[in-house]
Amino acid sequence: MIGYSVYLIWCILIFLSVTGPSHGEVDTRECLFYNVNYEIEKTNQSGVESCEGEKDKRLHCYASWRNNSGTIELVKKGCWLDDFNCYDRQECVATEENPQVFFCCCEGNFCNERFTHLTPSLLIKPPPPTPTLLNVLVYSLLPITMLSMALLLAFWMYRHRKPPYGHVDINEDPGLVPPPSPLVGLKPLQLLEIKARGRFGCVWKAQMMNEYVAVKVFPIQDKQSWMNERDVFLTPGMKHENLLRYIAAEKRGTNLEMELWLISEFHQRGSLTDYLKGNAISWTELCHISETMACGLAYLHEDVPRYKGEGPKPAIAHSKNVMLRTDLTAIIGDFGLAVRFEPGKPPGDTHGQVGTRRYMAPEVLEGAINFQRDAFLRIDMYSMGLVLWELVSRCKAADGPVDEYMLPFEEEIGQHPSLEDLQDVVVHKKMRPVFKDCWLKHAGLESMCETIEECWDHDAEARLSAGCVEERISQIRRLTSPPTSDCLVSMVTSVTNVDLPPKESSI
Repeated sequence: MIGYSVYLIWCILIFLSVTGPSHGEVDTRECLFYNVNYEIEKTNQSGVESCEGEKDKRLHCYASWRNNSGTIELVKKGCWLDDFNCYDRQECVATEENPQVFFCCCEGNFCNERFTHLTPSLLIKPPPPTPTLLNVLVYSLLPITMLSMALLLAFWMYRHRKPPYGHVDINEDPGLVPPPSPLVGLKPLQLLEIKARGRFGCVWKAQMMNEYVAVKVFPIQDKQSWMNERDVFLTPGMKHENLLRYIAAEKRGTNLEMELWLISEFHQRGSLTDYLKGNAISWTELCHISETMACGLAYLHEDVPRYKGEGPKPAIAHSKNVMLRTDLTAIIGDFGLAVRFEPGKPPGDTHGQVGTRRYMAPEVLEGAINFQRDAFLRIDMYSMGLVLWELVSRCKAADGPVDEYMLPFEEEIGQHPSLEDLQDVVVHKKMRPVFKDCWLKHAGLESMCETIEECWDHDAEARLSAGCVEERISQIRRLTSPPTSDCLVSMVTSVTNVDLPPKESSI
């Protein structure tokens, strides 16, 4: 009986696909463009933007605005890269309750011309029209179909018994993931607010028991990236004070509606880029952030032998993504594009031309890399040089004004450079972001700039290692720190030529 009912449902679905309207993917080529900060970001204020992206990724339009006591203040409009939240939306409608900035996205040329805000309770769609013959078939088979579906649902619930609230479930395909941790399994998890959107989905702030956590949500189309990041986190030896703390992985939903969750510790300060946009940093903060960032990257790049019962940790090359703890300690995370180099095993299908385009090394831009361990680690060091430049550009230690935050090469080729733009500037002209004269008049910043130049050297083999950068920054910090009491005693002794009693040693 169940098999016969399933067959009838299958026939109905085929009939729907033949007679019903087609709701295929809407092609998006152009969107209306607007930027309220056009003067600061050096763009046009308004116009039309041509959307470009990878062939297998969908394109969308978006709009963002503020509602100031009933007055609508438009912030930005333009093209939006592949985001599963925008799929099959022909109108730009924001659904969040009371955000600081409203956001909506849609598919179709110029679909962001009009935008609106509706709460979820008001989003009621009328049922699609159905052919008369289909109504007859549905009403005729409804009793049998409902009974069959009830039996199937009861059987499925019996086989997949779960608590009535969201929980963390690490169970995966047999043999791929170790058993669930008793410290994590079956803890209630509540999503609170979206903190960031990226190429692989969005990141939520969530609450698990009495702890805030970060939940990175991948659509099913990006399962490979989710699996890669999860596998990197599960690599032996991946617990380090400067690496993001992994908690669990989870699947939500079924079939094409399935979402893949990655749960990790939450950092309120967010990414280094977001922090630098709103904050200038002191010399001490610059040294602390850069040194802890280099420490984390050095550990990632290192082959660690078997330790405390765990297997050996292989060297791992990482894409650029740094977060900050409350005390501004740098934390390296986002391993969706990371590459592991285990002895005797190939690095996999990952290639160097991934990640954020403007941070690509010259050998990546010209397609001249090899797939060896050291080549990938040197690509990381080029990116690190650009991140260190971003830190120096926002440091207030030099005698001069601190400019607004700018991305590397933004001054030379703008916010949205093409691959050809970067190839011309980085590969052919061998240009790098500019050092200001006032930086070079500060002893510490001058030494930092020399280190940066050795990180982004055009010759990959001449670049510093992450461990060397960590040692350099530690030495620069010590040499530029204020003199201690021991130093002052030595200075007084040398000037006055007076024998002072020996100073007690301090621990």
